Amino acid sequence: MIISKGWPAPAKINLFLQINGRREDGYHNLQTIFQFIDVCDQIDFQVRDDGIIERDSDLTGVSSEDDLTVKAAKLLREHVRGSKGVTISVHKRIPMGAGLGGGSSDAATVLVALNILWGLNLPENELVALGLRLGADVPIFVRGKSAWAEGIGEKLSPFSPEVGPIFVIIPNCEVPTQEIFNDPLLTRDTDAIKMHEFSMASSRNDCELVTRRLYPRVGDALDWLGHYRPSRMSGTGSSVFALFECREELEVVGHALPSEWIGFPAERENHSPLLRKIDEESDSLKG
Repeated sequence: MIISKGWPAPAKINLFLQINGRREDGYHNLQTIFQFIDVCDQIDFQVRDDGIIERDSDLTGVSSEDDLTVKAAKLLREHVRGSKGVTISVHKRIPMGAGLGGGSSDAATVLVALNILWGLNLPENELVALGLRLGADVPIFVRGKSAWAEGIGEKLSPFSPEVGPIFVIIPNCEVPTQEIFNDPLLTRDTDAIKMHEFSMASSRNDCELVTRRLYPRVGDALDWLGHYRPSRMSGTGSSVFALFECREELEVVGHALPSEWIGFPAERENHSPLLRKIDEESDSLKG
């Protein structure tokens, strides 16, 4: 029996988000930059020979059948017409409903881990294609490198933004992504830019005005954090962030944080810790 523990599923932020148009299928063409932060869910696996795929951890409000980790495992097994099973244990550290990509990251880690633990050896591009069927954000987590993204978020180009300290705040609310993208007042005609034209100062998040209007607590968090550094919303919210130059500044913000919000310091990273785990696990199985 193969038991493998401690597979990381990192959070992400969107450094900016511009919407360039609505497609005929209802999705939106956008531009964004995905970057990882060093806050991770942890996933453990117990490979089974009886074909059962199950989750043995409780996630509030998410049934096992609706859990992306279970869906990812079943999709992968169906794709290869396999017979193995797995028990999946998810240890959550990324707050749910915050726009930090926790569910997508968990699904990507399942695809990557089981590709190794089940001995499938599928190429990365094949895993990316499967991940896209689970969600537009899953491919970035499968590839594990920060990227410039276009299309619905699936067209990825290498991009390495600056790394450094960040403070993330999650106000006491959840923001449904679909609600924001369906809002009639959402800006959908921002001109596309080239990668070399990007700067934090000249870019923005087109979803921010809509989210502020529908969820005033997000606006409150943006305004509060903006007293320290320019603040921005990640994705459609509810998480907001500000970039800092040194860790000492983060301590000041953390001490002053209102008690009704979740907030934490972190570091921006351009390589996912999942890549290191892949190397470690591959060497372990070879040994």
